[in-house]
Amino acid sequence: MKNIGIDIGSSCAKVCIMDNDYIESTFMIPTGYNSRKTAETIKEMLEEKDINIEEANIMATGYGRISVPYANDVMTEISCHGKGAHYLFGENATVIDIGGQDTKVISLKRGRVMKFLMNDKCSAGTGKFIEIMSDRLGLTLEELEELAAKGKETTISSMCTVFAESEIISLIGQGTPREDIANGVIKSVVTKVIQLAAQVPADKYILTGGFCENKYFIKELSKALDAPVDSAPEARFAGAIGAAVYAGEIED
Repeated sequence: MKNIGIDIGSSCAKVCIMDNDYIESTFMIPTGYNSRKTAETIKEMLEEKDINIEEANIMATGYGRISVPYANDVMTEISCHGKGAHYLFGENATVIDIGGQDTKVISLKRGRVMKFLMNDKCSAGTGKFIEIMSDRLGLTLEELEELAAKGKETTISSMCTVFAESEIISLIGQGTPREDIANGVIKSVVTKVIQLAAQVPADKYILTGGFCENKYFIKELSKALDAPVDSAPEARFAGAIGAAVYAGEIED
């Protein structure tokens, strides 16, 4: 029987298909404006993979978890991200998940959530902040990372995305090099994240979410936390993976 985790977040919906305890495949699509429509699109994609929805165990999580009518059950993203991170890395650690609208810090012990914190949705330490600032600078996320690594340290102090964008507009007007502004954008996210992570100190951290392949960000985050930060490309699917693991525990 297939165990399927569906994580409908604010920006992207991620799906993990497991056969027993083995990850068979994962995929991701934009959430769009309608979570119910996104759930229906996922259902169609699963059926195209010859998966019988009626015979699968399905757990939904994320902001849009209640919009998946064919799910057997729902679970919070905190629990699922913790379970997914433990599945991938198998260690006691503190998970830092940077999502589209918020950042979560989750302390784990043997895969169980011991404590968690979340930032404000308006905070600059989120994926949406990076997306907005990249657009403002006319860069892709990959280009932003590359330029940030070359730039000089630049301070962007605002805690709110709207005011931070105003700071960037001002820096552009002053003729500040784009690579310096890119550096300031990355450092701003790092600063906001460590302010949250400092409340859940750990010897090791695991990064999940959209920044898991951003090597420069991981390097700067590790330096700021003075602790190793582990991640992997599949860590962006941690919530869906955790949901799939929980799906396998659903009783018939």
